[in-house]
Amino acid sequence: MASLSVPFSDCVIRGSLLPRRRLSPCPAGVASLPAFLQGRLVLFMFDYVLLHVSALKSHGTKFSHNVSNNHIFASVADVSLEQSLDDVHLPKGEMWSVHKFGGTCMGTSRRIQSVADIVTNDSSERKLVVVSAMSKVTDMMYNLVDKAQSRDDTYMSALDDVYEKHMLTAKDLLDGDELVQFLSQLHHDISNLKAMLRAIYIAGHATESFSDFVVGHGELWSAQMLSSVIKKSGKDCTWMDTRDVLIVNPTGSNQVDPDYIESEKRLEKWFEQNSAGTIIATGFIASTPQNIPTTLKRDGSDFSAAIMGALLRAHQVTIWTDVDGVYSADPRKVSEAVILNSLSYQEAWEMSYFGANVLHPRTIIPVMRYNIPIIIRNVFNLAAPGTMICQRAVNDNAEGHNLESFVRAFATIDNVALVNVEGTGMAGVPGTASAIFSAVKDVGANVIMISQASSEHSVCFAVPDNEVKAVADALKSRFSQALAAGRLSQVEVIPNCSILAAVGQKMASTPGVSATLFDALAKANINVRAIAQGCTEYNITVVLKGEDRIRALRAVHSRFYLSKTTIAVGIIGPGLIGGTLLDNFGIRCNARFLWFILFTGVLKEEFNIDLRVMGIAGSRKMVLSNTLDKMEELQNEKAEEANLEKFSQHVHGNQFIPNTVFIDCTADTGIANHYYDWLRKGIHVITPNKKANSGPLDRYLKLRALQRRSYTHYFYEATVGAGLPIISTLRGLLETGDKILQIEGIFSGTLSYIFNNFAGERSFSAVVAEAKQSGFTEPDPRDDLSGTDVARKVIILARESGLKLELSDIPVENLVPEELRSSASAEEFMIQLPDFDEELSKKRIEAEAAGEVLRYVGVVEVSNARGRVELRRYKKSHPFAQLSGSDNIIAFTTMRYKDQPLIVRGPGAGAQVTAGGIFSDLLRLASYLGAPS
Repeated sequence: MASLSVPFSDCVIRGSLLPRRRLSPCPAGVASLPAFLQGRLVLFMFDYVLLHVSALKSHGTKFSHNVSNNHIFASVADVSLEQSLDDVHLPKGEMWSVHKFGGTCMGTSRRIQSVADIVTNDSSERKLVVVSAMSKVTDMMYNLVDKAQSRDDTYMSALDDVYEKHMLTAKDLLDGDELVQFLSQLHHDISNLKAMLRAIYIAGHATESFSDFVVGHGELWSAQMLSSVIKKSGKDCTWMDTRDVLIVNPTGSNQVDPDYIESEKRLEKWFEQNSAGTIIATGFIASTPQNIPTTLKRDGSDFSAAIMGALLRAHQVTIWTDVDGVYSADPRKVSEAVILNSLSYQEAWEMSYFGANVLHPRTIIPVMRYNIPIIIRNVFNLAAPGTMICQRAVNDNAEGHNLESFVRAFATIDNVALVNVEGTGMAGVPGTASAIFSAVKDVGANVIMISQASSEHSVCFAVPDNEVKAVADALKSRFSQALAAGRLSQVEVIPNCSILAAVGQKMASTPGVSATLFDALAKANINVRAIAQGCTEYNITVVLKGEDRIRALRAVHSRFYLSKTTIAVGIIGPGLIGGTLLDNFGIRCNARFLWFILFTGVLKEEFNIDLRVMGIAGSRKMVLSNTLDKMEELQNEKAEEANLEKFSQHVHGNQFIPNTVFIDCTADTGIANHYYDWLRKGIHVITPNKKANSGPLDRYLKLRALQRRSYTHYFYEATVGAGLPIISTLRGLLETGDKILQIEGIFSGTLSYIFNNFAGERSFSAVVAEAKQSGFTEPDPRDDLSGTDVARKVIILARESGLKLELSDIPVENLVPEELRSSASAEEFMIQLPDFDEELSKKRIEAEAAGEVLRYVGVVEVSNARGRVELRRYKKSHPFAQLSGSDNIIAFTTMRYKDQPLIVRGPGAGAQVTAGGIFSDLLRLASYLGAPS
């Protein structure tokens, strides 16, 4: 055996400087130099030690430490690699399981003990465990370097904090010789770090290799502590400094490329001398081919685990973290996000690129080669199975839907800006794109997404917000001549954007996925600024306003059945109809609250709908809340002065709910005048209020035009027949190509009740009084008897049929005697009404003598382009003569139903049926927004 003695005042053993006495700030003979040169020289000497001792190690030099004279004696053994492998061969394959525990898992002594328990309970024949530094330690180590090179004297106290953190943790976990050995090693390392940081302090600069060397100590200490804890339990365990094994080639993009061949050779050699059933390996750190310490950069511990898994051909790599698995979306933005049972490698790759908290894209590359699955599990919830990332993901059915979702998950990147380079001179000019992105590369900016139209008129791309100014300046400088000549028209910056990506391997070659995605965004009133999709079709990427990112994410997430279709509901007018609707929500009446829970449970489970009442506004007061369930309590505690603008901002401004609907239960013209602005803002409207559709024709046409050209919905079924499907029946006839000839009906439940009971010897005034007492009329019966309400319904149906009529075009037979129309009060009217019974009694007697009945009807004569409201006589065999109670009846005479009109009949008045009609519109809205119908 050849022997080499190499004395150094300082040396590297396992990558750590281990002097036996404290280093002086400067080596002897250097003190006379200027301070900055002292520091430079000290750093040079350290680099010399690192480089040359590492070179000796790579040639088989074995180091031993002589305590007496502070020298290192190295022996070079003449033993070939082949000979050593004949003695001990590294086993590979299914026997190995690889685990990785991050800083959060290793954050405290209790957590380290839990990690040790997980490792010892793993029944695998052999285990390799990759660990990160304790929580926050990597940041603390980087901070030490930053403080030292900026000549901040507090770096010494910061280093003391690092020492104390690990010393206290070790005392909690270890005892006896294990504790003494670790604390001795810790003390030596801290002493050397002080010397190195002092040199950095003097020089005012740290080389990358020195910075990496300092920062890597956190992983060394974690690995040693965990190894000692496991050995304490009687298990065969050792620890690995992965700088002895993992060899990487640094690239120019702040990344490294593993050298798998050399790393595999070194792993074989390391195992020759360190065979054990359980190996605790340092994450994050590695060495260059020249044996200079380096790191795998941020998120490097995951990468370390994947590389080791590939080198060992392990049966799986488990990444332990603090979440139950990979979510279908960021749960901080989408509370309904679900844990995915599995993902394919490609899906995980796409998601990690687009900012999902899954894995770094590099982590997946090593394991893909050997089809090794990665399991993401929660160290704090061992009962959760986690998410498996493998060659092809099995179908998830986490929410119990039968429909297979081709989109597995969604991810976002926030704080980006779009750069648009535009000009007619770009079309067909080779090298333009190359020049654009060459300029971007020169400023070191990261291009996240690129989109270009086939016309080549413009190129747009996304970069981080904090890099866009440098990019824009570089492009304007590079293309200054083209801009001045007009070949390029502009370099435009669109700040405050976000990127939304839909990811799914089964999206490939599946028609309709993109259409569904963009339909969901459109219905949430979200504008898309740019689009990109690769030919693999594994993801669809869109750029949108930053303020829309959460609403967009929730909209698309629910549209693909990954969560409920959530709708924020604002109710205006908690009167008779609004109050009944609130009963249906379980809000107004506590006695019905249990029913509401059952009902909403059915909506969520069967229809995938989550309705959230966010506000209720009356004429004077309003209540705003994120969870309205007991209205009576909130009215007492949180009622405030009604303000429609504030009401709108609260209900519609919640970014966590993508869809908003206002339900107007009033009969107020002022409220109806807000519909246009609400629809334009993306707020859906449902109403029984007839004022908007029967008001001025130009306003009605403007409202309908906006509805047709937008994805915002306006439903008003209850304006004509309360809960009866009058509007929808009419639309169905028209949409299927039928031609409407006439619509005739009894549209007033009040007048239906009155004339159904106006028979025999009963007087008209007596029937009206009975109807008022039973609650069938308005507080002032003249509002019903005037026929104005019927006229509004007639004009609504006329306009739906394509007639452009004003309300004033409809002649109305007013049943209120002219002399009583100016009565001071409803009570006075009712007192005087009997004096005018004779005229209507006479008409009734004449009708009865002819075998007919009186009915108050509205008529739309589409063929003659007119409508009217009047009292008519019908044979007793006519459907209109066979009504009872307050039922409504409407007859549609069409080309298809010419001989036998289409009849719709049923209760057409009352708070319950009207509220039911509103609720039906609400469910229809949910269906349009993506809930299964």
